[in-house]
Formats: sequence, C-alpha cells, structure tokens
Amino acid sequence: MTQGGMISISKVIITPDLLEARIYLSLFKVDKPETYMETVTEKIGELRRILGNNLRHQLRRIPSLQFYLDDTMDHVFKMEELFKQIKNQ
Repeated sequence: MTQGGMISISKVIITPDLLEARIYLSLFKVDKPETYMETVTEKIGELRRILGNNLRHQLRRIPSLQFYLDDTMDHVFKMEELFKQIKNQ
C-alpha cells in the first residue's frame, strides 16, 4: 500500500478518562497520504477489535481511535532545503 514509503506513529494522546486515543501518523515518501489516511480510517473498527482482544483484562472500555496526519517531518525537510539554498547563495 505504501510502495516503499515509511509510516510511523509519532505521537499518541489519550484523554484522562481513557475513552479516546488520538494517534498521529508520520508518513515519509508515501505517494498519496490522503488516500492512506482514508484507508486507516476505514480500518478503525478492526484496529479497535484487535486492541480489545489484547487489552481486555487491563481496560474496561477500549478507547475510540482517531487518526491524524502529522506533517512535522515535511516542514523539517522544507526548512532544510531552504537552509541549503541560503548556504549555497
């Protein structure tokens, strides 16, 4: 699906009541990040089921999952390119 790209979880924020988990994904060299995020969103039910099977003895309720695109690395690469251009001038 990623065709040579790299996906990593950059941050997870869980609300104090443990009912919601906000998961930030960092996509590196993924051709269509929007399409990938749509696919992940479609799989939320399956992911919650897997979490439920693994955490059923530790949690009363499995948190609802929300996925967000973390574009911090994109900004870092753009800044590095700008610094390289300034240095070359």
